[in-house]
Amino acid sequence: MKIRLLLVVVALGGLIAAGSLVHLTQGTADVDLLAPDAHAAVILQSRLPRLLAAMLVGAALGVAGAVLQSVSRNIMAAPDTLAVSAGAHLAIVAVAAFGVSVPLLGTAGVAFAGGLCAALVVLGLSGSGGAGIVRLVLAGTALALAMSSVTQMLLLLFSEETEGLFAWGAGSLSQNGLDGVRTFAPVVLIALVWLLLLARKLDLIHLGDDHARTLGVHVGRIRLGAVALAVLMAAAAVTLAGPIGFVGLAAPALVRLGANLVPGLHRHAALIPVSAAMGVVLLLSADVLLRAVIGARGALEVPAGVVTTLLGVVFLIVLARGIRVSSTVSEPPAAGVRGSVSVLRFRLVLAGLLVLAALVVVASVLLGDRMLLLGDVTRWTTGQAGPIVSNVMGNRFPRVLAALLAGAALALAGAAIQAVTRNPLAEPGILGTSGGAGIGAIAVITFAPGLGFWAQATAAGLGAALAAAVVFAVAARGGFSSERLVLIGFGMQAGTQAVITLLIALTDPWNETKALTWLGGSTYGRLPEHLVPVALAIAVAIPLLIGARAELDLLSLDDETPRVLGVAVSRSRLVLLLCAVVLTGAAVAAIGVIAFVGLVAPHAARALVGRKHARSLPIAALLGAILVCAADALGRTAIAPDQLPAGLITALIGTPYFLYLLHRTSSASPVPGRA
Repeated sequence: MKIRLLLVVVALGGLIAAGSLVHLTQGTADVDLLAPDAHAAVILQSRLPRLLAAMLVGAALGVAGAVLQSVSRNIMAAPDTLAVSAGAHLAIVAVAAFGVSVPLLGTAGVAFAGGLCAALVVLGLSGSGGAGIVRLVLAGTALALAMSSVTQMLLLLFSEETEGLFAWGAGSLSQNGLDGVRTFAPVVLIALVWLLLLARKLDLIHLGDDHARTLGVHVGRIRLGAVALAVLMAAAAVTLAGPIGFVGLAAPALVRLGANLVPGLHRHAALIPVSAAMGVVLLLSADVLLRAVIGARGALEVPAGVVTTLLGVVFLIVLARGIRVSSTVSEPPAAGVRGSVSVLRFRLVLAGLLVLAALVVVASVLLGDRMLLLGDVTRWTTGQAGPIVSNVMGNRFPRVLAALLAGAALALAGAAIQAVTRNPLAEPGILGTSGGAGIGAIAVITFAPGLGFWAQATAAGLGAALAAAVVFAVAARGGFSSERLVLIGFGMQAGTQAVITLLIALTDPWNETKALTWLGGSTYGRLPEHLVPVALAIAVAIPLLIGARAELDLLSLDDETPRVLGVAVSRSRLVLLLCAVVLTGAAVAAIGVIAFVGLVAPHAARALVGRKHARSLPIAALLGAILVCAADALGRTAIAPDQLPAGLITALIGTPYFLYLLHRTSSASPVPGRA
């Protein structure tokens, strides 16, 4: 029994030693390790710090992920999925943006506070019963998205103060000497020793709270302490190298998968140090692979976290296909009205929203860096306005229309996706469709900016279609279910964000700012021609969705009922998903990436008029249009003459609602799927 465990330790040690030797040979200068004296400065000042940082960060993330998975009894728990990295990243960027000068260790303390708050929120929403895999991923994704939105906002508003933090935000192992390693090595070591002292109690907690309490373990205190130590290690890693994606998920998950073959590996006394070694192996391998593929000079610009994320996405998809999940997800208690609503109520809600939409449009037209009066707008519509008002309206009115159309398109896409997948927590962004569209558009902005808007729109549509095709094809091969679809979509979203980061990191600062603004969902510079794709998409989608309203009602129940009633389930699902993809791609091409509209609007529509799509679809479209238009007006007015992208505002508005929905579902039966 112990021989197998010893062989695992020896094998990992050999991989680390071999990887370290290869790592030291890679660089922009030729170094002969057999004659190190002649190149001592290069090794000590450049390569050794990067190597030691990779080892320290990999070990810290591996241990953090192992502990978080144990206390939550959830194999999907990690610094990424619990938003620990996003919280720590936001805290560090905020400190830099507001010019607060703190020492390196103090920065780690700030990162620790941000990461701990995020982890406690996500764990509280997802529960610790071992069955909330999808809930944990969704809660972590939502919170991380909101924090990332605030981070992007700070990067845009304080570009000079936060210069260089965008690429670092994807995880960079580049170091200036050994100061960072010397500072954080004792922190990681102390936390590691402390966790090893808690190993026996963690074994008991992982088996069950009642069993642990019977043996005298103070479950709440030990769990909180273990989470705090795990977050401390993750915060140290983020401070040293930025958020390194998926190492904290993949390393302990691989070790746990091998526990069936290696007796004793499931015990935390072995699990924790072996996870640390596995984290080192994964991060070293990613960094070696990065510099081997694109060269040492190119690796200086490409964050190592991009590689770990792309590799982690593959692992996540394989893991998601093997996780036991249920075939459906129940409707959240707060999501809709039980039973049917009267025609009078529907008409009143529709009329009220039409009035509200008109008021929002008027306010959006009047507000901005230059305030207008209704008389100015009236004269503009009759062609009697002066040059100043004409110029303002010529720029502002297309922006208002773009926000309205994109919001409606995303709401309709979200409603279709939620019905087809029977997952009320799904939306275009969470399923990776928006990220795919983002890759297409950013690729045009980066490599062929002279091609113009139509090339950008076409690329966005193709990217959205490709991402959706991959997600649904992989989910179907693994046994199509809504939970598996969300997990694979989460992986696709993370992968697309990594590719986008890679594209931005390889461009000049001007394109970086432009791409960041576009990724935040901005209507800046919209012209009438930019409205054509999304208007056409809506014009095609509305008749199709209206005609399929009965099929949407049936597909949202189960597969058997529509089949019995003569509905071609596969064909209908494919057509409706294609409709959602086209709507998403057109909306992203029009104003960029807008978060949570496709989730919030359909939910609010069901809460107002019930589940029948004949009524909820028009209400959802109106709500989406109102939300994006109001967010755009707020972003243009709040800090005028500076502007905030509308997508950042919708993320800040939508996240609390999404987390509220997850909180309301805590009393429902959890989704099966054990670590």
